[in-house]
Amino acid sequence: MVADLVRQVAGERAQVDGIIAEGVDPHLYAATTSDVKAVRNGDVIFYNGLNLEGKMTAVIAKMAEGKPVCAVAEAFEGFDEYAIKATGDQIDPHIWMDVSGWMRALGAVVKTLNSYDPSFESHYAKRADSYLAILGRLDEYVREVVQTIPLEQRVLVTAHDAFGYMARAYGFEVRGVQGLSTEAKPGLKDIEVLVDFLVERKIPAVFVESSVSRKSVEALIEGARAQGHRVVIGGQLFSDSMGPGGTYEGTYVGMMDHNVNTIASALGGAVPDGGFREWSESKP
Repeated sequence: MVADLVRQVAGERAQVDGIIAEGVDPHLYAATTSDVKAVRNGDVIFYNGLNLEGKMTAVIAKMAEGKPVCAVAEAFEGFDEYAIKATGDQIDPHIWMDVSGWMRALGAVVKTLNSYDPSFESHYAKRADSYLAILGRLDEYVREVVQTIPLEQRVLVTAHDAFGYMARAYGFEVRGVQGLSTEAKPGLKDIEVLVDFLVERKIPAVFVESSVSRKSVEALIEGARAQGHRVVIGGQLFSDSMGPGGTYEGTYVGMMDHNVNTIASALGGAVPDGGFREWSESKP
């Protein structure tokens, strides 16, 4: 997601190389020798921050010393008021789940590129403004689609707690089997509590994630079945990773379009034909 955001602003002014590939869990990712070399050789380093990258964070701090480094999820103005603070000192790192949050992160990217490459400020500003317009329409689309889901069914149950910003922005109730990081393994009691929640609230669907094992979600389905309640997998969501490179879902816009359409379809909402792309084209 970070690499995609930087590409949108930099355009042809930079070669942007993402280290963590699609389908890979950033919470658990361990740097390779080639990753260390890439960070050392890069001119500017961008990462999400807020401990999303886990073990990679220490590599970035060590290898990127002396060059511009931007943690896009925590470097924007108004971060303290915007951030969701979880238990203890943890801050939810998944700000891209709220499109308006990712629009804020864009400002941090622009500021960093301007600082490193000031001769092309107008280039970065023009591209940023263009992309902000797209994101603004995407935010409007997500809100419109979510509103079609019956209020009592706006409950999002996933493998781990990556959708808090989406919940706050668009009016969902969310539950994750695991915590903010996939390093936290769920216990039997965690599964039992969530199964009881599914049965009591008559939740029709739960969701798996592309970068997280589906075993815990399947345990929920089996537990609910044992209590006489049928729950299905509503689809696969992109949480900590986007879709394959070169595909629509391999972009941030495509990722969010896919997610909201999948969620709405499974929870009784209405999805416009063609999703965000055709919806956007139909707007004046």
